[in-house]
Amino acid sequence: MTDQTPEPTGGEDAARAAARRRRLAEVFGEVLPDTTTDERPTPAPIDSSDDSWYQENRPPHHGT
Repeated sequence: MTDQTPEPTGGEDAARAAARRRRLAEVFGEVLPDTTTDERPTPAPIDSSDDSWYQENRPPHHGT
């Protein structure tokens, strides 16, 4: 069996696609961020010489 619906014209197809994108945005919100990680400034490096995180998260059975 073949589909009996007429093929949409370019304008109808574009309008239908735009309406679909609007509905998806209403439900799911904006999926893509405004900027990507390569467009954002690089954060300052974390000082890895500080052992405070390791001391704070040391399991009790490891002693002092």
